[in-house]
Amino acid sequence: MPAPHDEQKLLEKFMWLSIAASILVIALKLAAAWITGSVGFLSDAIESVINLVAAAVGLWALKLATKPADDNHNFGHARAEYFSAQVEGSLILVASLVIIWTSIDRIINPQPLEQLGVGLLFSIVATVINAAVGIALIRAGKKYRSTTLDADGRDLITDVWTTVGVVVGMALVWITGWEVLDPVVALVVGTNILFTGYSLLKGAIRGLLSETLPDDEVATAHNFLDAYAADNGVTFTSVRTTAAGRQRFVNLVMQVPGGWNVDESHDHADEVETGIAKELSGAETIIHVEPLGHPTTTGPMCV
Repeated sequence: MPAPHDEQKLLEKFMWLSIAASILVIALKLAAAWITGSVGFLSDAIESVINLVAAAVGLWALKLATKPADDNHNFGHARAEYFSAQVEGSLILVASLVIIWTSIDRIINPQPLEQLGVGLLFSIVATVINAAVGIALIRAGKKYRSTTLDADGRDLITDVWTTVGVVVGMALVWITGWEVLDPVVALVVGTNILFTGYSLLKGAIRGLLSETLPDDEVATAHNFLDAYAADNGVTFTSVRTTAAGRQRFVNLVMQVPGGWNVDESHDHADEVETGIAKELSGAETIIHVEPLGHPTTTGPMCV
């Protein structure tokens, strides 16, 4: 894994890639909409404009998330990434409503389409660009646990499927001459991204509400703690987990034999912190030490 500074620079490069791709894709889709007069192509272009704004917000969130802890933010600024996902989800919801409104208006007031072949070509090129960048962002988001990259990548992949639907619809218009399919396709696009926006907002809110780590990561932490307890004569209770952007936290009580002194207990706590950080790629562990048999502390975790 890259060092934290190098990892941050890498994530920022991915966001710049997303911004560059969005600008190129917007140009292609707006050209397709302008040449053809298609509301379907226009709706697709509107979604890509949202992608560009979201990528810019995502870059800002990534930079803010790396700021060190201060007097007002004792655990750092990692949760800034969730705000990026919230902004992106909100923008998608707004875009979907605009698209749906425009589509209904075009159904009521139909207009002829022109040069659909050229528009289809531009849209296909835009789809290939979005697919390549979106897949790269999702993979990087999972590898480096970045909510921002993952959300932006999923947004681009949604845009890919949107464009595929638009291309199929416009191809049918081109073949059949049924121009009413144009606003109908746009209406379907708007409805689809409406649900995408809702999904992104839901995920961001879950992160802000300190949801526990994924089941596999929780299991990894428990497996390490069980092995350590068996080898060292301690007991772990009240194990709780959460995440803040890419940073993960584990909070637990370590019950130790009553004969241990402070230094010995502290040494074991250090070993546990180091072990969990290794098992969960840098997770921060907060440990409360108690003598064995002491009533378990169950206060809320500080995040």
